[in-house]
Amino acid sequence: MSWLDQLADNVAELRQAGQLQQGGRSAEALPLLDRVLEQTTDPTTRAYALVQRFGAMINLGQVAELSSAMTVASGAVREVPDPYLRGQMHAFAALGAHLQGASDRGVTHLVQASRALAAVPDGDTETAWGWHDLAMAYSYLGFHGHALTAIEQARQVGAAVGLAPEVFAAPGIRMRNAVSLDHQGDTDGCLRVLRDIDAELSRYLATGADARLRPSSRAVYGYALARRAALGESTDADVTGLLAAGGDSVRSRDLRHLGGVCLAIAAGHPADALHRLDAVPVSAEILGAAEPARLRSICHAVAGDHEAAHAADRYAFRLAAQRIDRLRDGYLDGVAARLDAQETSREAHRYDDESLSDPLTGLPNRRQLERYVSAMLARGERAAVGVCDLIGFTAVNARHGRHCGDLVLQRIAGVLNRVMRRGDFVARFAGDEFVVVLPGAGPTQAAEVSRRLSAAAAAENWQALVPGTPIGLAAGWSEVGTKGRTLSAALAAAAASRKPA
Repeated sequence: MSWLDQLADNVAELRQAGQLQQGGRSAEALPLLDRVLEQTTDPTTRAYALVQRFGAMINLGQVAELSSAMTVASGAVREVPDPYLRGQMHAFAALGAHLQGASDRGVTHLVQASRALAAVPDGDTETAWGWHDLAMAYSYLGFHGHALTAIEQARQVGAAVGLAPEVFAAPGIRMRNAVSLDHQGDTDGCLRVLRDIDAELSRYLATGADARLRPSSRAVYGYALARRAALGESTDADVTGLLAAGGDSVRSRDLRHLGGVCLAIAAGHPADALHRLDAVPVSAEILGAAEPARLRSICHAVAGDHEAAHAADRYAFRLAAQRIDRLRDGYLDGVAARLDAQETSREAHRYDDESLSDPLTGLPNRRQLERYVSAMLARGERAAVGVCDLIGFTAVNARHGRHCGDLVLQRIAGVLNRVMRRGDFVARFAGDEFVVVLPGAGPTQAAEVSRRLSAAAAAENWQALVPGTPIGLAAGWSEVGTKGRTLSAALAAAAASRKPA
């Protein structure tokens, strides 16, 4: 078989894998994608396969493997100048970050995905699905307004290439908005949204357009109708059949289970509904951690145990408030990271030679450090020199992948810039090693800077960025320009004296 024939076969398998995933059969898509990756040497084909594989793993809930899958996929995408692929990868990365409980990373990926997809010059079927997946990511992270905007973009791009609007019905966006309203105490608002979803499904059924609905959409329609029934408004639709049609994703599985709970409530069997809730745990990332608690409250209310219903409702409300707090924290962390990036960028612009800057952090690199110190020594000046490296960085790369390691290095670069005094010099020396130069300073000033470094590193929210892998700074200090000590000698002495900052 020629390489052209092989490439054509790989493209056909990629297309088949995509269709399987859209049909809710991600477990069947994975072997096809693995076979493509074993066979292909074409960078574009490999990038497409890795991004699809990343999405399949998200659908199947393989959370432990997401960091490594994203690292490999993002590396392959960087080698291909395709804005659609970047957008799709970042949309999946946002979903992955959500599943891992890292909302600040998720928000960053949402912005990157939106910008990349907006840069696609000519929309096609793949671009439409990219906007669809971005809409899902917005929705799961709680940005319901942005989700509605993105899904409308998917419909417009899809319509231009002949895709039916029902393909992008995306009832999950409105359904998650509905249950969010209920968790916050607005049950009337929740019911209004659920009625709209029911009316939309009725139109599709009346016109035969329901045949074009994706399996995952069917499961969502089923849950929306079951949830409405649990709140006391019955429906004539085949809710059980809709719930059963969702495919093999974790989302569809949890919707089937919680839908059964809702139907038991609607049938007047609260004890059975409570048993179902206790029997099978569900992911907190599908409908929010508050949904099982809210259903428990409805069960107790139907059973006449109003004290237990009130307690469960208060718990649901508290969980919903915590989710909102996490979104706010993610937003603040995102703003802080952006300001840090701007600061490091301004620092880098002090030097007009791009070869003197570290491309990851924007800090001066080793070459610029050597030039800076040489010029300082030529003027007869002295300085304190610190060598700082990261405690726990090896564990970050091992547990979360290189992409997360890069985020940690960027965050530490921002910490160093914030702590340094005006006129101090910060450079990335190598790997996770940074060098700081304090002109005119001695041991007392170096000790004070070391104390501030320790406090700033400890104050960072590492749990949100790289869960379970705490980060610290180790620093050692020496002097340059005294007793003829050179930069090399000062760096060696500082490295030998390193201890936690």
